[in-house]
Parts: sequence; structure tokens; C-alpha cells
Amino acid sequence: MGSSCLRLRWLTCVLIAALAQVPGLARGTPATQPPDAAAMAPQRFIVKLRATSGSSGQQAVPERISALAARNGLTAAEVRHIVSGMHLLQVQTASGGEQPAQTLARLRADPEVEYAEVDERRHAHTTANDSLFVNQWYLQNSQPSATDAISAWNTTTGSPGLVIADLDTGVRFDHPDLRNANANRLLPGYNMISNPTVANNTTGRGADASDPGDWVSAGDLKNPVFANCKAANSSWHGTRVAGILAAITNNQTGIAGMSWEGWVEPVRVLGKCGGYDSDIIAGMAWAAGNRVDGVPDNPYPARIINMSLGSAGSCPESYRVIIEQLAAQGVLVVVSAGNKGGPVDTPANCSGVAGIAGLRQAGTKVGYSSLGPEIALSAPAGNCVNSGAGQPCLFSIETTTNTGTTVPATNTYTDELNFNVGTSFSAPIVSGIAGLMLAVNGNLTPGQLIARLQGGATTPFPVSTDSTVPTCHVPVNANDLQSSECNCTTQTCGAGMASANGAVFQALRPIAAVALPTGFSAGSRLVLDGSGSAAACNATLAGYHWRVLQPSSNPPAITNPDSARASILAPAAPTRYTLLLTVTDSYGRNDSATVVLQSDQATTTAPAGAGGSPCLAAVSYSVPPPNSPAVASSSGGGGGGGGAIDVLTLLALALGGRHSSRCAASSHGRCARR
Repeated sequence: MGSSCLRLRWLTCVLIAALAQVPGLARGTPATQPPDAAAMAPQRFIVKLRATSGSSGQQAVPERISALAARNGLTAAEVRHIVSGMHLLQVQTASGGEQPAQTLARLRADPEVEYAEVDERRHAHTTANDSLFVNQWYLQNSQPSATDAISAWNTTTGSPGLVIADLDTGVRFDHPDLRNANANRLLPGYNMISNPTVANNTTGRGADASDPGDWVSAGDLKNPVFANCKAANSSWHGTRVAGILAAITNNQTGIAGMSWEGWVEPVRVLGKCGGYDSDIIAGMAWAAGNRVDGVPDNPYPARIINMSLGSAGSCPESYRVIIEQLAAQGVLVVVSAGNKGGPVDTPANCSGVAGIAGLRQAGTKVGYSSLGPEIALSAPAGNCVNSGAGQPCLFSIETTTNTGTTVPATNTYTDELNFNVGTSFSAPIVSGIAGLMLAVNGNLTPGQLIARLQGGATTPFPVSTDSTVPTCHVPVNANDLQSSECNCTTQTCGAGMASANGAVFQALRPIAAVALPTGFSAGSRLVLDGSGSAAACNATLAGYHWRVLQPSSNPPAITNPDSARASILAPAAPTRYTLLLTVTDSYGRNDSATVVLQSDQATTTAPAGAGGSPCLAAVSYSVPPPNSPAVASSSGGGGGGGGAIDVLTLLALALGGRHSSRCAASSHGRCARR
């Protein structure tokens, strides 16, 4: 008790000292935001210029961007290449000058501009209105929306060859349940925040991806950079997400991560009051192993990028471009839906990503979760079923965090008092499941991962026993908020409830691939080539079978239908054939692909080949990582050895058994009534 009092006195002194540094408060005057702070904020745009003759159009030179600004009466304060020909253009804003929308309209009207967008600031999906949860129920199968990771772990606990990039606020490298003297789940990562003020450091971008805190003080609000922001304590958001993805597991201490093996690569893109699209997009490119100007290449490219961030609006062209590029590279992007209860935030609403909505423990949509047809599937987000002041939050998402309200303090865990809810935590649940899927079948493309995540979500959305709970509907507009519990549909909450076990089962199936014939005419004998198909890790293909689906009566003959390469005569116009290839592996699992044949062309949605090796090659990295903060002592709480564990202890951990020391309540969590 005495030590608690000492800590309280120390924190009080620190708080008084910190407040004394806030301009105005030391003199007893209110620290209010200047009324013209928003008008003084710099205007930032993402611009891509059209290709000129003799140019590939991929690298618009800064001089052209500066010239664009000049001829539109703008003063360029910063011009920086982002990636793929996109440039950041920051212009000086005079007091009383035009609004960003007006400037944007002029830029878009310039004939040299392919597209221009405001460099919006995105924010971590932290929050919680009516939220609940404790003891990692989301990894179990005791609640309707729980993911049954326990069953999935019977098949795989992950792969040392997997890298999941966490684009967030950075991470506390000294949290002993993420890295300690005996085990390590963290790669060094990188800080991609270019503005030192937002980054809360003196250099902006750099090799240190640790989270120094993202608090916003009343004094910060006087800075035009933080116009329209709100004062808030540090969230340790990236550390929370990292724990869900891959906390050190099976070490008799702390929590379990969804994936027990592999790596989390912290890419810091969110700082004080969020982060800008230009840094987020650059972070996405860097995480995937692409070149970003002025930044060392990433030696550990990620296969999965988790982004628990966003804000309202439609998907910008810049995000669409980078997501397409990453998909072509085989990188899955998983994004949280948002916490406003309205239309899905961007970039979760971008085509090609896995947008994840949030569920209550009962499987209904949690009130705060955004929703709509852009959602791929839903996962637990946590909610507090109780409403009494000071009562514990019964269904919080337990994960790693820090007690500091500004700078880092003690590493700890969220619990039913210092609780943790939001779609920010639904996304890493699904990212972790996708990691388990790649561990058993590294050939899966982003599209296949999403399809098999959806295919594994076989349990229908439950309907509340409370007849007053409405059915969710697709939001009409941004003002159509469904901020209370509602019964999910596939149009609002995606294909279903995420299931780790179901998704891994789907991932184990082989991949049917078809190389299409070209340059033929009616009556030609065509080779149907399924030899590019492949089995999952530690399996082999055992059989092929070709058959005709249409026409069902008097179907044409297929030669060698039970081989990888079969043949058939091309139909005469206007007849078309629909064929089905089914491949079966050595465990009896199968996958199918359809081919449509016309007189002069063949089409399919199947890949031409299933890719490289189905078993991921291990990523080797030292413990502790170089160029990162020092390793915390294993006695610091939450670390410990990574040695063998007996079956009963493992079962207790898997079932969410509590660690012995209770976590102190923190002001970060807030519980509100549904």
C-alpha cells in the first residue's frame, strides 16, 4: 500500500509539472485553441501527374509538381515523392485564404493532373461505446462470435516464415509479452511519420518504430498542425494490436496471441492526432518490400498488412492504386471498419481489402461498429454488457498495453477495468487468422485468403432473443448511424463470423489452377492444363478430374479427363461449354475451377498457376533485435521463458486463465451504455 501511495504522489508531481509546461495554464489562463488554428493549418495534397511523351509516367519529377503549384497561384512548402508516381504537395496557407476544397478543385482542373486528393489524416480506431469483454474469450468457443482458435491451434500455431506488418502508432519493444530475453515476436520495423511534430520526436522518419506516446495536450491544440484534434491521453494502440496478433504464447505468462510463431513488423504511421495518407500509403509500400524514397529498403517484406485505422469518406484513388499493387504482390490488407455505426470508413471500404466489422459476444453487431456491403466478414470487437458505474466490462479484448497517460510507464495488460474494445481489435483477430492460413498454405493469394476466410465463416449470424433488437440495414448516408446492437445480415456484416478453425480448414484445401489455351478456332483440339494446381504445405496432389457442366445433355467428350492435362474440341459458335476441374490432395481435400469455352476464346477466374512453395521459408532474426530498444528483463511482468509447457497448463492458457497479478485501472478505457 505504501508503494502505491508513493506511485500516486509521483504521478501527481509529474502531472503538475507537465501542466506547468502548458502555455497559459501556468499563468492561470485557459489553454484554448486559437480560433484561426484550422485556417492556419497547412494544406496537403496527394498528386499524380499524367505521363508526358517519352516518359513512363511512373516518376513525376518534383519540378513538375512545383510548377503545377506555381501556375495555380500556390506556394509549395513541401514536395515529396510517396510511391508509384504519387507526390505529396504541401502548400502554405495564408490567414483567410481559400479552403482546401477550392484549392483541390483547381488542382484537379489542371490538364497535367491525373488525380489529386487531400492528404487526409486517419485515426486509430480506439474507442468504445457500450463495449465488453475479458480473458480472451474471443480465442475460445464459449460465445457465439468467438473464433475457436483453440481448435485451429490443433492444426497449426503459425509459421516462423510469416511477417505481419502492423501499421499503427508503433510498439513498446520493452513489453515482455512481445519481446524478452528468451523470446521475440517483433522485427525492428520503421517510423514512416514524416512530420516530427506528429511523430512526437525531433527527426520525423527514422529507424525507431517504438511508440513514444501519442497524447494530445491542451497546449498542442494551439498548434495549427493539430487543428480540429481533441486532447487525449496516449493510447498505446499499436502495442494493443500487436498483442492480439502475436503475443508470446505458451510461456505460462501474460496472454496468448492468435499466431504463436512468425513476426510482427511495426510500421509507425500514426502519431499525435493520427496520421496522414501520404505516410500511411508509403508505409504500406515499405511494409510490402517496395522502394520508398529516402528510406532503407525493408529486408522483411510482409504477407499481411493490418491497418486498424481510418476515417469517413469514399476510397481515394491513391489507396486504390497501392492496394492493387500490393494484391499483385500477394500481400493481404486487413482494415477495421470504423467505430461510428455508420458507413464503412476508408480504407476499409476500398476494393481488394478485407474490411472487418465488430461483433458482440452474442454474434450481433456491436453498436459502435460501422457496417455495409464493403465488409468481408466480422469478428469480436468487445462490448460492456453491464452499465453500472465502476462495474467491470465483462467482454473486453484482453491484450498488451502500457499504463502511461503521456510517456511510457509500466507495461501491462488490458482487463475488465482497464478495458479494450473497438473494431481496431477485430481486424488483428482476422489478420492473425490469415497468418495461420498462410502457415498451412503459403500459395494463397489475397483474393483466395479473403474467399477462404469467408468460406470458413459457416455459422450463420445469430438473431437476438430480444425481439426489440432490429435487423441491421445498409446505411443510407453518413448520417444514418446504427449505434445500437442490431442483427447482422450478409449485406451489412460480411459473409459471416470469423472462425479460426474454419478458415484454417479452408486454407488446407489445394488450389485448382488452369492455364488457358489461346489462338484457336472452332473444331480445334484444345489442351486443358491444370498442372499448375498445388496442394497445401505437407500435402501432395493425388487426383485431377475434368467434367462438362454445360451443356448437361449430350455433353462433348473430354479426352483423358482424369489427368492434369486433358483435351476437348472447341465448340462452334454460338455454343459454349462450361467445364469444371476438380483437384484432390493426398488427404482427400479438394478445390475446383470452372472454365468457359467458346469457339475462339477461353475464360476462367482460376489462376494460371498456384504460385511458389506452399510452406513458408523461415525468417531468421536475432534476439534481441539490433537497432531497437534494449530487451526488458523477463521479471518485468508478462515475459518469461518460452520452454515446454504441460498439457494442463496449455489448456488453462488456451481457455483464457487469468494471470496472477491484477492490472490497475487506467483512464484510457471508457464504458458507455448501448
